[in-house]
Amino acid sequence: MNNSKEKLFAKKTRYLRDQLPVRLGNLASNLARIDSISKHPTLGDSASKVIFESKLFIEWTAVDASLSQQVELLELQRILARWGLAWNEIWDDPERRNHIGYEARQWSNRVLALSGLFDTNN
Repeated sequence: MNNSKEKLFAKKTRYLRDQLPVRLGNLASNLARIDSISKHPTLGDSASKVIFESKLFIEWTAVDASLSQQVELLELQRILARWGLAWNEIWDDPERRNHIGYEARQWSNRVLALSGLFDTNN
């Protein structure tokens, strides 16, 4: 147990070294991975782990985000929590799993836009 807490603390420390836009970019990448994983029915446990990690990323990022970013992140956090509550049922249903993948990709694009990493005005 202590080892898992240490690993989590180390992950958080590494994650928080990056500036906010990079952290949001990492979250967007996780969401894109959920989409990719959703195409492989045998990877439900992997997707569940990425969802859990994404919820942590949101928790660790929101405190440094602007109010408008926090609102978006809170909505995403709620969606991820709902997915987690019904994960086995979602994953076992190909139609629902595909919808989760699609929704995760849409959120990935949204979070990437929030990050400003690809702002074309600069």
